Amino acid sequence: MIRDLYNVRVQPAEGGSTPLTEEEEQRARAVLFSDLGNIIAERGWVRFPAYSPEERRRLVDVAHRLSAHWEQQVFIEAEDQCAMRLHLAGHGPQPANPLLP
Repeated sequence: MIRDLYNVRVQPAEGGSTPLTEEEEQRARAVLFSDLGNIIAERGWVRFPAYSPEERRRLVDVAHRLSAHWEQQVFIEAEDQCAMRLHLAGHGPQPANPLLP
């Protein structure tokens, strides 16, 4: 018996990532813009996981879009290999040994 298979995709190798379509990418960035923007507006900073270069590029784009939207610089930096931190001026990481007056 022969079966017709429609919309079948090859699965990536274990640990591989599947690229998003253009529409999925736009939706992902819109959700990040909204959700991360709300958190930054509330407390001035947010930490978000970014495991791949694509995820890091997505967060950098969201930071640029938030900066343009608010007309205020949103800074972004890598905290470690797995997380990025977006913050407004004055809400950045505090030095481990602050300078004494």
